[in-house]
Amino acid sequence: MNGLMEEVAATAVADRVADTCSLDNYLSQPDHTMDARIATARAALGTDVVLLGHHYQRDEVIRFADYTGDSYKLSKAAAETNAKYMLFCGVHFMAETADILAQPWQQVILPDLNAGCSMADMAEIGQVEDCWDSLERAGLTDEASGGLIPLTYMNSAASIKAFCGERGGLVCTSSNARGAFEWAFARAGKILFLPDQHLGRNTAFAMGIPREQMVVWDPYQINGGVSPDRLKAAKVILWKGHCSVHQRFLPEHVDRVRREEPGMQVIVHPECRWEVCQKADAVGSTERIIKCIEDAPEGSSFAVGTEIHLVNRLAKRFAPLGKRVITLDDAGCLCTTMYRISPQHLAWALENLVEGRVVNRIKVEDDVKQWSRVALDRMLEIS
Repeated sequence: MNGLMEEVAATAVADRVADTCSLDNYLSQPDHTMDARIATARAALGTDVVLLGHHYQRDEVIRFADYTGDSYKLSKAAAETNAKYMLFCGVHFMAETADILAQPWQQVILPDLNAGCSMADMAEIGQVEDCWDSLERAGLTDEASGGLIPLTYMNSAASIKAFCGERGGLVCTSSNARGAFEWAFARAGKILFLPDQHLGRNTAFAMGIPREQMVVWDPYQINGGVSPDRLKAAKVILWKGHCSVHQRFLPEHVDRVRREEPGMQVIVHPECRWEVCQKADAVGSTERIIKCIEDAPEGSSFAVGTEIHLVNRLAKRFAPLGKRVITLDDAGCLCTTMYRISPQHLAWALENLVEGRVVNRIKVEDDVKQWSRVALDRMLEIS
């Protein structure tokens, strides 16, 4: 009898381990059934784990987060904790940034490896290196011609951050992009900005650089699709990349708000098109958008051009304070890759940690980490 009981117990343990290992067993369950399991696993892990939730994450996941914010803020906060494990509910480049900033004994986990960023994917390191080689052959990187400094947005792969760091450039956020441009222009006559053309164009234009002095480098065309004369005359070379969410906001959306909602303020993210930003009342990073609404008097109303989960969250938060928040686009703009992180993925990653297994670890190679850190440290200097 004892032998039979031991066999049954061993089978139960094996089944539980197999269940924890198999993500499919989680994905077949409804969202709400994960809540208690997530809470139990969090309690078991204690301070060994810190949960990071990006602003664009779905409510069913972000409500479990220890910290919420943008990618750099979250990575920095997690690195300052004593947690052994960072579970980043965001996308791949964010988890890479967390690993770059992490302490040597900290490990970063991305609950779903399919959670990427379409913008970051638009600048592949081989393409960027080919672009730089072309610019070198054209003599545009030489100090004699004024020099060229590469800058990359935080929303880029670690390899692109390292590329910029190794060539004298840095990383920027949407909050400090102007400071990064000023820093670069104090050292060179031209900037190569990766990977978001809209943030680059909006930043340069706000500094007084005319659009005629900006060109767009298309990695799928010979010489970027830009003539040598135009490259030589340009002050800013913009990579042909964009955010799939913010790209959807159009000038006619602003026109509709002006027509149907008199007095409503339009505030948009600088990843939006130049034409949209020009029509808006204010342009700012996610943190600035939140602060603008926070600081506004009761009775204020806003049409916000950014990801729909954040807009809906702001609408709920500020409604009791007498402030109205709506999306600039009635269709709603969902970050589909961010949405991949689900309660099921979170429960799976946490319960594996309870069992002593680290799944979906994101680890940046040492040489890439070194130069990425250089680029990030330079960003801190301008901040």
